[in-house]
Amino acid sequence: MKLLSLFLFVLSLNGAMIISPQEAMSYSYGKDAKVVKKNILLSKKQASIIQKEAKVKLKSKIFRIFKATKEDKLLGYGILVNKKVRSKNAVVLYFISDGVLRGIEIVAFNEPMEYLPSKNWNSQFEGVQTDKMLRVSKEIPTISGATLSARTITDGSRLAFALYNELLKDKE
Repeated sequence: MKLLSLFLFVLSLNGAMIISPQEAMSYSYGKDAKVVKKNILLSKKQASIIQKEAKVKLKSKIFRIFKATKEDKLLGYGILVNKKVRSKNAVVLYFISDGVLRGIEIVAFNEPMEYLPSKNWNSQFEGVQTDKMLRVSKEIPTISGATLSARTITDGSRLAFALYNELLKDKE
């Protein structure tokens, strides 16, 4: 059953996986961190609040959230956001702990690889408070030739922030 679930999830990504979310969580929170994944189905009210806060239209009310712990101490969360860039999807994992975005990892990218943002560009998402709603061409510069990728990742950050603020922030 677990194998079938994993296959269906990978199939839903619609393409090439760069790194698994579990591996990305291990790299971010340490190899000895215990990582638990959970699928969350938003209620109509939660979806409305999140959509309004993120200023992003939700295509789905189902999200996957990863929780990293070590010796019963919460290290942080990974919020997986799957969004269409042009005609294909990109899946980004947003690492959040203590109300701060610690970084991002692109786990799947199905557009041509020349549109994939660099690690240097991705690093500007480190250390951002979750109450700050980022925008392309304002707080986040565009990427020459990959503006849609930049917009998708930045919009995804607002969605991850809204999910965190609504569902997880008070549980830390």
